[in-house]
Amino acid sequence: MLWLSQAAIPLLLLGIPLYGLLKKQPVYELFCQGAAEGVTMAVQILPYLLAMLVAVGVLRASGAFLALARWLSPLCQTVGLPPEVLPLALLRPLSGGGALAITAELLADYGPDSFIGRLASVMQGSTDTTCYILAVYFGSVGVKKYRYALAVGLAADAVTFISAFCICRLLFPC
Repeated sequence: MLWLSQAAIPLLLLGIPLYGLLKKQPVYELFCQGAAEGVTMAVQILPYLLAMLVAVGVLRASGAFLALARWLSPLCQTVGLPPEVLPLALLRPLSGGGALAITAELLADYGPDSFIGRLASVMQGSTDTTCYILAVYFGSVGVKKYRYALAVGLAADAVTFISAFCICRLLFPC
C-alpha cells in the first residue's frame, strides 16, 4: 500500500496529460492558457490581499489585539477561559501566520500538554482565516458586497472557539 501513496503524484502527472492526448486535446496549449489565467487571477486579487495584510499588520503593531484581550480577560476568567488564548481567538480570523505564531508562543510558554496548549491547538486546527478567504476568493471573482458573508464567517468562528473551549474543558479538565 505504501507504493500507491508514493506513486500517486507521478501517476497523476503522467495520467492527466495522457488522458488529454487520448481525447485529442492540445494539452500544452491548454496548460499555458491555464497558467496565463492563473497569473491574471493573481494580479486581480493582489490589492485585496495586500489591503488585508496591511490592516492585520497595523492592528498587531498598534497593540489593539492585546488591549482588547486585556479588556475581555475579566469576562473570560469568570467562565474559566484562559485569557492567554484571547489574542489567538482574535487574530485567527484575520491571519493564519500571525495566529500560528501566537500558538507557537503559547506552546513554548505553557507546553503542549497544558490546558492552554491543548486549547490553542484545537482553536488553531478547527477554524480558518475568514477575512483572508473573503479577500482572496471574493476578490478573485469580483464580489463587492460581502457584508453578510463576513458576519456569518465571524459568527462561525465565534461558535467554533466556544465549542473548542467546551470540548477541551470536557476532554482535558484543568
